[in-house]
Amino acid sequence: MPKLSAALLLYRVIDGGVEVLIGHPGGPFWARKDEGAWSIPKGEYVEGEDPWSAAQREFLEEVGKEPPAGPRIDFAPLRQPSGKVITAFAVRGDLDLEGAVSNTFALEWPKGSGNIREYPEIDRVGWFSVAEATTKLVKGQRPLLDRLTTALEGGEPGASR
Repeated sequence: MPKLSAALLLYRVIDGGVEVLIGHPGGPFWARKDEGAWSIPKGEYVEGEDPWSAAQREFLEEVGKEPPAGPRIDFAPLRQPSGKVITAFAVRGDLDLEGAVSNTFALEWPKGSGNIREYPEIDRVGWFSVAEATTKLVKGQRPLLDRLTTALEGGEPGASR
């Protein structure tokens, strides 16, 4: 059974252009990486758990703010190169990023040193145009931007699909 992950892709429309909220992973491995390193706020959930509830929970944990309650778009599950399956939802809404703070994880660093440090899961979040986000996101999540663009081409969604 593959690992399951739920994601919430927050988007807004500014001056006719779409921007998405993505986060840069924390910790020493990602510290000097930018392009191809960012991620949609997401996290694992267990079989039988509601993916929408999991996506909202993970957004709150990784961004430190409740996700807006705007119109929702449901995407078909997306298999990652690792085999993990992401169930993603897009929600239209604006979010002030002032005070955004992520939960943390413990990691031995440097490896083998015995020194355990706490790192934020997401060390920063930002709003990016879809074009900018395409270069910043990890490769396996980029199809979600295409799905969002396709879903919005017919106009703003009014409700869940």
